[in-house]
Amino acid sequence: MKVTVSRKAHFNAAHRLYRKDWSFEKNDEIFGKCNNPNFHGHNYELIVSVNGEIDQETGYVIDMKVLKDIIKSEVEDAFDHKNLNLEVPEFQDLNPTAENIAVVIYNKMKPKLDANLDLEITLYETPRNFVTYSGK
Repeated sequence: MKVTVSRKAHFNAAHRLYRKDWSFEKNDEIFGKCNNPNFHGHNYELIVSVNGEIDQETGYVIDMKVLKDIIKSEVEDAFDHKNLNLEVPEFQDLNPTAENIAVVIYNKMKPKLDANLDLEITLYETPRNFVTYSGK
């Protein structure tokens, strides 16, 4: 019997969407206000969902305290109140779009989970704009 459990988290971060190999004009055309050289910020909302079999001994898919601790170490401590372009190594050469942030979060968290568990990341950049990634 497979069940999905989810935990919400939150972090604030600044970023700039641009490509180093493009002119300012091309970056401005593609990314608009998000290409501001002085950066801009978001209050990101994160939903981490884990799907797997219910453990017959504990009744858990995953201990939520364990999931909370993984989110804290791999996401909140790494991204909260940071400039993603300047302070987070994963984005030194990767444009920190919501899509790429979700994939980075997935890649940081997946190795911390038991191999038999599936992971899905939903990241809200704004209340109306969000992305979902499940490793596929």
